[in-house]
Parts: sequence; structure tokens; C-alpha cells
Amino acid sequence: VLVNPNKQGMFSVDERIAMIEESTTHLPNLRVESGEGLVVDFVKARGLTAIVKGLRTGTDFEYELQMAQMNKHIAGVDTFFVATTPRYSFVSSSLAKEVATLGGDVSELLPKAVNVRLRDKLKG
Repeated sequence: VLVNPNKQGMFSVDERIAMIEESTTHLPNLRVESGEGLVVDFVKARGLTAIVKGLRTGTDFEYELQMAQMNKHIAGVDTFFVATTPRYSFVSSSLAKEVATLGGDVSELLPKAVNVRLRDKLKG
């Protein structure tokens, strides 16, 4: 979980880590960490050589391709893309928050841990 100074998230880094950990208990080899700065610096500091990014739309691809090329250029880090299933290609955190804020049900679009915390956060 990287801190993006250009985004004001609804959840703290610690909350985001907790939600990811709760949502991925079935993946025993997964480790969730946080950091700041460039993702390539985070990757290199851990002796890793690649980044895996999920893509929803062509717009995601255009942006992520530029980032991947920059990451390769400045640090030699490769990026691999994984396309989402079309069933979820429209889902974004912004859209889920907006719909939930207006009283809509997004429970089928979010992991249970995320949905519970989102509802709790919106209740105040």
C-alpha cells in the first residue's frame, strides 16, 4: 500500500492494510506492506524485479503503460498487466464510494471486509 500525496483516501494506510489482509487470508504467501515515494524504489529495496498491475479499461492501460515504461527506464523494473473480468471492469473505488454514499448497495462489488468498513465509515 503506497501513500499517494495526490489522493485523499477515505481509509488510512493501516485501515487499507487491514482490509487487504482480511480479504486475502486464503493466500498464505501474500505479505502486505506500506511505503511512500516511487513504487520502483519500494520494489528495488525489497530485491524484487517486477510489478503486477490490474487493468479495468483501455484508459487504465494507456496510463499504466506510460508508468510501466518509465519504471523500466529509471529502474529496470518490469510490469505485468492482468486484465479484470468484464463483470467488474466498471468498478472503481470512486464509483463504489459514490454509490454507497447515496445509499446504493455495493456489497457484491467489494470484499466483505471492505464493504463492512465502508458502511461503518459512512454511518459516521
